[in-house]
Amino acid sequence: MTCCDLKCGLITGTVLGALIALLGVILIPVGNMFIENTVHTETVLENGTLAFDTWTSVDTPMYRQFWLFDVQNPDEVLSQGAKPVLVQKGPYTYRTRFIPKTNITFNDNFTLSFVLPVGAIFEPSMSVGTEEDIFTSLNLAVAGVYSLLDHRLANLLIQRSNSTLFQSRTVKELLWGYKDPMLGSTLGVFYPYNDTIDGPYTVFTGKDDINKVATIERWAGEPSLSYWNDPYCNKINGTDGSSFHPFLNKKETLFFFSSDICRSISAEYEGTVDLKGIDVYRYMLPPEALASPVENPDNQCYCTDPVITRNCTTAGLLDLTACRGTPVFLSLPHFLYGSNDLHQGVIGLNPNFDEHSIFLDVEPITGFTLRFAKRLQVNMLYGPSDSIVILNKIKDYTVFPILWVNETAVLDDETADMFKKELIARMDLLEGIQIGLIEYKRRYFAE
Repeated sequence: MTCCDLKCGLITGTVLGALIALLGVILIPVGNMFIENTVHTETVLENGTLAFDTWTSVDTPMYRQFWLFDVQNPDEVLSQGAKPVLVQKGPYTYRTRFIPKTNITFNDNFTLSFVLPVGAIFEPSMSVGTEEDIFTSLNLAVAGVYSLLDHRLANLLIQRSNSTLFQSRTVKELLWGYKDPMLGSTLGVFYPYNDTIDGPYTVFTGKDDINKVATIERWAGEPSLSYWNDPYCNKINGTDGSSFHPFLNKKETLFFFSSDICRSISAEYEGTVDLKGIDVYRYMLPPEALASPVENPDNQCYCTDPVITRNCTTAGLLDLTACRGTPVFLSLPHFLYGSNDLHQGVIGLNPNFDEHSIFLDVEPITGFTLRFAKRLQVNMLYGPSDSIVILNKIKDYTVFPILWVNETAVLDDETADMFKKELIARMDLLEGIQIGLIEYKRRYFAE
C-alpha cells in the first residue's frame, strides 16, 4: 500500500466516520419527529386515519357478561330477619356494541358528534346456561316502592298484588324486562336497553390539539351533568375510555366518563403488561375513586342519602337514584373496596381484586385502549318498616346485590398483527438504525 493509498484510506475512513456520526445526531431528532408526526396524523379523528377507522369499526366484539345472585333462604329472611345467603351463577354473555355509530357529524370547532345505538345478543356458547334459567332475586318493584313511596301506600300496593320481598324470574326477565303485577308496567335491571341509544356525544377530533383528541365536549347535548348538586361531580371529564391522547405518561391520571355510572372517574397507571406482543400500560380504578367522603373529600357531592350511607361514611357505593329515577346503587362486584357494613348485610360474597376490579390496557404511543374490563355491581335497598307488613321482621338496612356485569373487549389476533406491522415494526426499525449508527460512532472514534 502506498502512502497515498493509506492517506486516502484514512481520509475516507475519517469522513465516513464523521458522516455516520452526523447521521446519528440528525436521525435521532428527525426520526423522533417523524414518529410523532405520523402518530399525531393517524390518531386524529377524521376520515382516512387509523384512529377514525378503528373508532367507527364494530369488528372487535364487545361483550357483557352477567353473574346473577340467587337467594338460598328467602323464607328465613322474611320470617326471621335473617341475612340473605347468596350464590352467584354466571356468566350469561351477550354481545353488545355491534351496531356502528350513527349520525356522525363533523362540526366547525374541531369536534364531531355521534349517537351510539344500544343492543344485546345472547351468546349461548359463552354462557353457563340459557336465558330461561330461573333465579330467586329481590323483587324490583317492592324495593322501588320501599325507597320512593310513603310506606303505608307501599304496603297497600304490595298487599293488593300479593307481592313479597323476593321473586323468581328468568335471566332474560331480570335483565331485559317483565310485566310487573304490582305496578302494571315493565321492569328490568337494564330495561329499556335494546333499540335505545346512548348520547348524542360530541368529542374533540384532536385536529387543532392532539392532547384533546376523543375528549368529550358534550353528552346528551349538555357540557355537564345535572344529577349532582355540585359542579365538580357534574363535570364531564375525559374521553369515553376507548382511547386517549397519544404518547401517554405513566405518571398522568386518565379520566373517562361513563353514562352507565352517571359520572366521570379516574384511572392510575399500575404497570406495563404484554398483550399479544404489544406493550400496553395497565390503568386501574384506584380505591379512592369510590371511597367515602371521609377518606376522599372530592366524593362528598356523590353522597346523597346520609341515612343509607351512615352519615356519608360508607365506602364503595354510588347512589344513582337522581340519575336513573329508580333507587339503584352501584358498586364494584362483591363490594370490592366497600365498607364492612355492606359485606355484613349479606352472606356469600368474596371480593377478589383480579376478578372484580376495573382496568384499561392502553397502548401508550397511540393512546388506543386495546383491552378493558369494566366490572360493576347493581344493588337495591330494603330495610325495616313498621308500615310494610312483609318487612316487619327486617332488622337493618340491606344493600342487596342483584347481579354484577363485566363489560369487556380485547383486540383480535389479526388486528394485533396489523398493529405490530404498521406501527411497532417501523418504530423498531428506526430505533435499530439509530442505535446502530450510535454504536458505530462510539467504536469508530474509540479506535
